[in-house]
Amino acid sequence: MKNSILLHDLTHEQLGNLIDDKLVNRLKQLKKDLDNKSSNDDLLTRDEACAFLKIDSSTLWSWTNKGKIISYAIGARRYYKRNELIESLIPVKK
Repeated sequence: MKNSILLHDLTHEQLGNLIDDKLVNRLKQLKKDLDNKSSNDDLLTRDEACAFLKIDSSTLWSWTNKGKIISYAIGARRYYKRNELIESLIPVKK
């Protein structure tokens, strides 16, 4: 009987309440995790930033030189903050 659940003497209402409680707790934890992750400034490499924006490295270089995107350096390596890349996106008016 490994990996089995016995629902003996459990009403539909009790089962529903157990499921609801578990879902509420899991959703609270997920929200907490997402809030913590969004507060962090994930650093992306050039390749990761290009993949994230679905652009070529020459475009990333051009946008960085024009000041459209901010880059950060450690030695010769360049990094981009994920949340700043998202913030740099401009809505297109129709």
